[in-house]
Amino acid sequence: MAYTNDSIWKTVDWVTICIYLILVIFGWFSVCGASYDYGDMDFFDFSTRTGKQFVWICCSLGLGFILMMLEDRLYDMFAYILYGAMMVLLFITPFVAEDTKGSYSWIKFGPVSLQPAEFAKFATALALAKFMNTYGFTMSKLKHSLPVVGIILLPMLLIVLQRETGSALVYLSFFFMLYREGMPGSILFAGICAVVYFVVGIRFSQDLLPDGCTSIGESSVLLLIVVLSALLVNSYCKKDSARWYIFGIGAGGTLLAYLSSCYVIPFDITWIQYGLCVLLVGYLIFLSIRERMRNYFYIALFAVGSVAFLFSADYVFEKVLEPHQQVRIKVVLGMEEDLAGAGYNVNQSKIAIGSGGLLGKGFLNGTQTKLKYVPEQDTDFIFCTVGEEEGFLGSAFVLLLFMALILRLIWLAERQHTRFARVYGYSVLSIFLFHLFINIGMVLGLTPVIGIPLPFFSYGGSSLWGFTILLFVFLRMDAARSRR
Repeated sequence: MAYTNDSIWKTVDWVTICIYLILVIFGWFSVCGASYDYGDMDFFDFSTRTGKQFVWICCSLGLGFILMMLEDRLYDMFAYILYGAMMVLLFITPFVAEDTKGSYSWIKFGPVSLQPAEFAKFATALALAKFMNTYGFTMSKLKHSLPVVGIILLPMLLIVLQRETGSALVYLSFFFMLYREGMPGSILFAGICAVVYFVVGIRFSQDLLPDGCTSIGESSVLLLIVVLSALLVNSYCKKDSARWYIFGIGAGGTLLAYLSSCYVIPFDITWIQYGLCVLLVGYLIFLSIRERMRNYFYIALFAVGSVAFLFSADYVFEKVLEPHQQVRIKVVLGMEEDLAGAGYNVNQSKIAIGSGGLLGKGFLNGTQTKLKYVPEQDTDFIFCTVGEEEGFLGSAFVLLLFMALILRLIWLAERQHTRFARVYGYSVLSIFLFHLFINIGMVLGLTPVIGIPLPFFSYGGSSLWGFTILLFVFLRMDAARSRR
């Protein structure tokens, strides 16, 4: 059938566009509330943040229109070129950017500053979609999965070099898309285990068992490695005797060592646990050779990797992370209060949200935000303005809007006729979901403060343009699905 750009507006998903417009409008009013000063009612003054944000919004609408009018094949054709160009831009950014609160991630173009990391997200999503759309691609083959991981890790590394750790972590969200496209669940399980190891190991690293010699954090993680290995043997090898041998020797040996340390001679029982882990690995390798089952060997690799991660977690926390990042993690884990330092933002944000009550104080009537008690209240902590001015009901409405957007993106991604469009759609979904979860969690004190914006709400042209490009490129692909 004849296909022209005129028909795009007949097949475009107007529901998603309406949700986008509502979120952008609510976001602008939130910026107004967060940056408002008493007596200043000119919200369209371009010298103010509200005026500048209005300009960014107008430009975003124009940008969305242009993206919809472009031929959808162009995104496939130029995916690698866009990715390469963005990687070059990310590489040179630290050399030309000025110091902005300790990071070198913003490039100035006259009066305008842009953050390339925000635009690299859509280029990375396109490159992943292009590569994964090749004939015969499967996540189970290393020759396919390794390049995919490389495409994700390269921008992460370049952004870390800009000392912008928060923006780099966003790229981990692509692994949600990979899981949808066939990534083994064991990899996702290993990632979850790594988070648990890190949290438990760091949170209780300074706490000791009653014997006075053993770190609760380190000992707990080592015991958890044994238990998880036993459960994996039960799930993937279906051998009850091996499961009980592993669990019995690991847990029994740990208990015996603990009782000896408490009532005979005090010593650090983690050394016994490390020895038990060595025995565990040796036993699994023996079973793999005897029964000719690779699953035993893979579980042995899991145990070795877990112990190696435990060793490296403390080094990463102490030597790799910046001091302010260490403090933020300690505050979230409850290891420190620091209400006047790293925990100040979160504490003031909680106060602002709590003071809003059920119905809120009304537009421009928030005291916490008007008196500037919450730092970065119009960027990273914009949600506290929603909570204070609109209350619980307003905050719930905003979250429902985001949930509607997420569910709509899932539905759109699943109805695509090509892997290219589906992979890109799930990449967009993953990025939005990561930003939403981390930003809201950080405002409520549930996740560390890593400084990433709330989509369509946080002040700034780079983030608004970046999210607009992500969304409208996908909407353009979806609008062309009828001819695929």
